[in-house]
Amino acid sequence: MSGSNSSSQEEALEMTVHSLPRELPTPRGRWQLALVIAICAAPVLASYIAFYGFRLSGHAEGELITQAPAMPALALTDLQGHEVAAASLKGQWLLTVVQGGACDAACERLLFAQRQLRTMLGKDRDRLDKLWLVADDAPVRPELQAALNQGVAPTILRAPRAALLAWLAPAGQDLAGALYLIDPMGRYMLRWPADMDPVRIKKDLVRLMTASANWDQPGR
Repeated sequence: MSGSNSSSQEEALEMTVHSLPRELPTPRGRWQLALVIAICAAPVLASYIAFYGFRLSGHAEGELITQAPAMPALALTDLQGHEVAAASLKGQWLLTVVQGGACDAACERLLFAQRQLRTMLGKDRDRLDKLWLVADDAPVRPELQAALNQGVAPTILRAPRAALLAWLAPAGQDLAGALYLIDPMGRYMLRWPADMDPVRIKKDLVRLMTASANWDQPGR
């Protein structure tokens, strides 16, 4: 008799366990999950929309980089020789100059144009950082550093020339002959000849700042 009761209890327990309903997501839950995914993906999607929409518009003053190659794991150091992680540069638009440390007159003009272009963006200027990648071991003159430090100083980092050539420069073209734009995701988007009228470069920058205004915030 006790055996029969034990068997009945086990069967009842088994039925109870197997009869527990599986909790299915409600329509509201599914919408909430979709919203979370959309929020997380929004910056990436917006960047692609800004890039491809800009490209298809046919209005770029500079050269749009079709593949938009991601920033490689560059071996970066500051001017004191301290290592800097390439990933630390992400999160901000980067108007980039690539020049040797000696920085001749043409280099100085390009650095001046870089500074002026950022200023010309007005309220959006805090979304754009100035980056000087020094592609050799030549020292940067103290007086030049002092001049660059007036106002908002650029980020100055040394990077291997070969790695920069592989990432930024089209075959047969000089790294020093252009301004480069890197997006907040670390992708190389645009290239302008060093001698292009800054007013034309500004047009591209303003369009991109406008296209990314809904998701991009100042600071890295």
